[in-house]
Amino acid sequence: MANANAIIESLVSRRTISLYDPAFVLGDDQIRELVRIATTAPTSFNLQNWRFIAVRTPEAKARLRAVGWDQPKITDAAVTFIICGQLADHSVLPERLAPAVEAGIMPAKVATGFEDAARGLYFEHPQRQRDEAVRTGAIGATALIYAAHAQGLGSSPMIGFDADALAREFGLADDEVPVMLLSVGSALPQNWPQKPRRPVAEVLDFA
Repeated sequence: MANANAIIESLVSRRTISLYDPAFVLGDDQIRELVRIATTAPTSFNLQNWRFIAVRTPEAKARLRAVGWDQPKITDAAVTFIICGQLADHSVLPERLAPAVEAGIMPAKVATGFEDAARGLYFEHPQRQRDEAVRTGAIGATALIYAAHAQGLGSSPMIGFDADALAREFGLADDEVPVMLLSVGSALPQNWPQKPRRPVAEVLDFA
């Protein structure tokens, strides 16, 4: 119970950070660990249809800021991730599910059933493919946000950017959707506390 309480406390104490210490640096191994944790989040049929571009050099940050509505936190944070969701594609599932089959977690027959179900859901349904890309990217970004907070780091999700220009500038594939930007770094003390939330009674219904 103590561990569960610590997890809950970490979740409810998170706040969005806009002001970062520009001198703070995250090492590549620390960035890899954040992404490793983020990719334990769920995806439909275990598609794992995401990619994380860690923009961390001054030159790359400047390029991103130029297509990111000139937001200072893009360059002030230690790293700003481009969170990409990939269009849901059932054909990748044999490869993506093979480790689970080989580990004895999932029977091969079930893996085939997953592929068949995903084909029926997504094949020739471009809107569903795109919706899944956005869902996947958002879930992965959320996991990264809380992983960063648990490590004492601040973060800020952003949707203010020119998606077409970003895709060109950073070489996104045709099947990749830039879901959001996510800055991560060391928060300055001038940041606001967490803003009050709507009462549960306003957002919860029972059926």
